[in-house]
Amino acid sequence: MPRKKTEKTAISYHAHRERQRRRILDAAWKLFNDRGIDRVTMAEITAGSGVQPSTMYQYFSNKDDIVWAIVSELMQQARGRAKQMLEGATNALARITALLELMADELSNNREQVRFMAQFDAMYARDWPVERLLSLESQVHPQPFRWFSELIREGVQDGSLRSDLDPDLTMHAVVNGVIGTQRRLASLGNKIEQEYGNSIDRLFRETIRLILLGLRAPERKSKTHSRRNQRKQKSTQEISRKRSS
Repeated sequence: MPRKKTEKTAISYHAHRERQRRRILDAAWKLFNDRGIDRVTMAEITAGSGVQPSTMYQYFSNKDDIVWAIVSELMQQARGRAKQMLEGATNALARITALLELMADELSNNREQVRFMAQFDAMYARDWPVERLLSLESQVHPQPFRWFSELIREGVQDGSLRSDLDPDLTMHAVVNGVIGTQRRLASLGNKIEQEYGNSIDRLFRETIRLILLGLRAPERKSKTHSRRNQRKQKSTQEISRKRSS
């Protein structure tokens, strides 16, 4: 009996800790989106969450830790959505297309999250070592870049992607090109639309279309079409010989 009571108490305490942590992250998320990460202080997050300062520092030692906790959650959510999008994809090109479509959906439906990640990129470039991001990425998805490189290598082998692609170089180019465009469009929003006269969703989908055109293997001409061309060439050659004779 005492053991059951102890287990129940432990579960209740854990649930309480999770609720407190959630209150802090939700308050920080709202402030970050309303004012920008750089303009928000730890004291403001503490006040917004309704917890005591002493309680806050039991969970997060500084604002950086809160930002990284939110990034971790967003990356976990994105991985879950990616798994669903990849179901039913028949080849490497189809899987890459599904992943890029997922990023287009995020830009359309979760623009606040994309803007947050754009702010994170700026802070990452300025304040944090690459090892910290690599460590987080490995926790969310072990060797994510190697997986994408293997996907491109698989596409070259199955014929859905161009045969002259360098898997590692192509992976870096696609990832940086797509992520950079997505986050820039989300950050500038209406200004981009006024400048270019198109919605950011349309601009991003056109970016995706061009990237896929660059990755896709050239269409192979059918054997029938090839034989028809051969007969046509042969006939033209015979006519030329007759005329010359």
